[in-house]
Amino acid sequence: MHRLYTKFGLPVIGLFEHLILIIITLATLVAIGQEVWLMISNRHVALADLLLLFIYLEVLAMVAVYAAEGQLPVRMPIYIGIVALARYLILDMKAMDDWRVLAVSASALLLAATVVVIKVGQSYFSTESDNGRSAR
Repeated sequence: MHRLYTKFGLPVIGLFEHLILIIITLATLVAIGQEVWLMISNRHVALADLLLLFIYLEVLAMVAVYAAEGQLPVRMPIYIGIVALARYLILDMKAMDDWRVLAVSASALLLAATVVVIKVGQSYFSTESDNGRSAR
């Protein structure tokens, strides 16, 4: 049973994995195109637009790292979350009450602290198998 799974199951899973990565890449490229078209048609570029493009860029980088290495550094989605929270603050700060601004800011700070903890943990507690890989 184990040999059958190794012979047929893993390649099928790998195929689906690559297919989903292609779908994510295409969907992200379409979203980038739509955002650029919106900026061109509005003849205006706002900071929120640029932050959204950075989110898309991070998604593409995440797909590239996953495709190249077969694993995803946990910090990459956290970076996306930090940028998304910053964008949310920029877009809706005037409509938010003080507690919501504080909560969103604290969330971004907590995510940033999480990145630092992960980075320090990788530096101090890496195993021999991690030595060949660079920390992201």
